[in-house]
Amino acid sequence: MTVVAKRWMAGVLAVAAAYQGVWAAAFPLSFYHDFPGPGLHWVAALGPYNEHLARDVGALNLALMVLSVWALRRPTREAMVVTGGAWLIYNAIHFLWHVLHLEVFPTIDKFSVAGILGGLLILSILLMLPVKET
Repeated sequence: MTVVAKRWMAGVLAVAAAYQGVWAAAFPLSFYHDFPGPGLHWVAALGPYNEHLARDVGALNLALMVLSVWALRRPTREAMVVTGGAWLIYNAIHFLWHVLHLEVFPTIDKFSVAGILGGLLILSILLMLPVKET
């Protein structure tokens, strides 16, 4: 795996975190009703609205965004491993919880939720792998 590939991975994770983070932190009710996009209601399907929890999710994602942007800008081995490790903890628990609770979603959303969260989990793991020496 090259440094360029790892920078792209950190960038994808940063964008994902910014998307969720800004939305949940700044507009928690909209995040609850409309995430991940128009016509979809992935958060609302899981239980009653909780502003505090929605804003905490936003703050967590914004913190991960800052870490990811830092790793993107300073792609040292340590920066990538630490960033990948932080994302791995978040994404592994998030992915596992959703995979165990897919019954609330329509079939197409089951695949979307598992696929998106699984992809982010894979990026987290790949970010931790050694850089290919050239």
